[in-house]
Amino acid sequence: MNDAKVTDLNAGPLQSGIVAQASVPDVVPARPRRHAFGLSIKLILLTIVFVMVSEVAAFVPSVSSYRVRFLEEKLATAQAAAVLLGSAAWENVPRSVQDELLASVGATAIVLRTGKASRLLAAVEMPPTVDEVADLREVTLWRSAEAAFSTLTAWTPRTLRVIGPDRDGKSLELVISDRPLRAAMIRFAGNILLLSAVISILTAMLIYVSLQRLLIRPMRRLAQAMVRYSEDPEDKSRIIEPSGRSDEIGIAEDKLAAMQNHLTESLAQKRHLADLGLAVSKVNHDLRNLLASAQLFSDRIAALPDPAVQRFAPKLIATLDRAIDYCQTTLAYGRAREREPQRRLINLARICHDVADVLGLDQHASITFDNRIEPGFEIDADPDQLFRVLLNLCRNAVQAMDGEADPAIVRRLSIEGRREGSVVILRICDTGPGVAAKARQHLFQAFQGGVRPGGAGLGLAIAAEIVRAHGGTISLVDQSKPGAVFEITLPDRPIAFDLAARARVG
Repeated sequence: MNDAKVTDLNAGPLQSGIVAQASVPDVVPARPRRHAFGLSIKLILLTIVFVMVSEVAAFVPSVSSYRVRFLEEKLATAQAAAVLLGSAAWENVPRSVQDELLASVGATAIVLRTGKASRLLAAVEMPPTVDEVADLREVTLWRSAEAAFSTLTAWTPRTLRVIGPDRDGKSLELVISDRPLRAAMIRFAGNILLLSAVISILTAMLIYVSLQRLLIRPMRRLAQAMVRYSEDPEDKSRIIEPSGRSDEIGIAEDKLAAMQNHLTESLAQKRHLADLGLAVSKVNHDLRNLLASAQLFSDRIAALPDPAVQRFAPKLIATLDRAIDYCQTTLAYGRAREREPQRRLINLARICHDVADVLGLDQHASITFDNRIEPGFEIDADPDQLFRVLLNLCRNAVQAMDGEADPAIVRRLSIEGRREGSVVILRICDTGPGVAAKARQHLFQAFQGGVRPGGAGLGLAIAAEIVRAHGGTISLVDQSKPGAVFEITLPDRPIAFDLAARARVG
């Protein structure tokens, strides 16, 4: 019954912590795509609309100019007729001849104006009432456009009085029907609209074909690549392959490929962390039980009167206590980050001595350990967490130096420490092969900063996280000497001045 409770305690918090933090987020289902109006259809429709708008903008002055030209042609024809009608030989022209002449001009009356005097050259027997005056002496774009649309929208016949420009102090006036003018303008407008439609369609097709190849297809490829990748972001085969274009679309493809690669790597790492969390929850259960049994055995051994047993038993018990505490910490917090430091004033030389005992450096066959910390050197830190930091760094150094078989190589590990004001600076130095340039890029990142083959890449990440929790820094010092030097800075806990003042008053 108790074992079942321990199993739940081990698996539950860790899975709800590490697994919950590192699990891969579910991909949000995409909304159903609507294919009614794709980019291609929208592009060709917008092109036609815009070309038609531009043609309409040109249509208004074209129709206005056509109306003015039509009236000017009528005045030019009437001018030739006026020469004949104004001669003395045509004073007694029969009515039938005048009507034929007026019909050829298309007018119902022709008037010659000289200054303020007017002379009727020819007119039908019953001249109609004038509905509108078209004065060609003052032609403006706005007035011409207004008059042109007025003629086009006039559904009932109207009579126009056309006044021509002054020539040698004389001007000619005509009275005509607007029906021929309206019919001619409608034919002209129809031709303009038909030509505009043809130009719009041809332009739209050319623009469509060009933009289809330059923009639509690459954008559709980008969209399809994003949709395909979103279906399974962990599949590297779904990452887009850039086409190598040098324009904005090529830049977008490069950035999209880089983003997808980064996201795939991140998801793979999170998946690895989720699997690791589940594995740790299982291992932690059995490990804690084994450590508890080992602790019982160590208590019995400590009771033996043998001097050697009495010498090593406390160290064994302390090591087991630390291991059990690590398991308890994992169970209590159940998450991937470390607990908050419980800082105390500790003897740094004693911590370094314990690290050397755990690694067996005092009796190591080939590695010399040099504890350069002064016996009375004190530091404000969490003793267990600082022990883990130094243990990880020293273990890495020992493993690096053990990998070299040449007995002539000097193998030395030393720990130095000094205080600068309220900051303590520690240095862990070794004479090993050093840190490879490739490992320096992600030195303190989990699963990426391994400094030796077969390493998990967690030791330096754990050390960096603990140091940051203390408000300090950890770095690899560049040096010309062989080996590696890691430098740790740990500030003392700051004390608020108001709290210190209250303590003194109390």
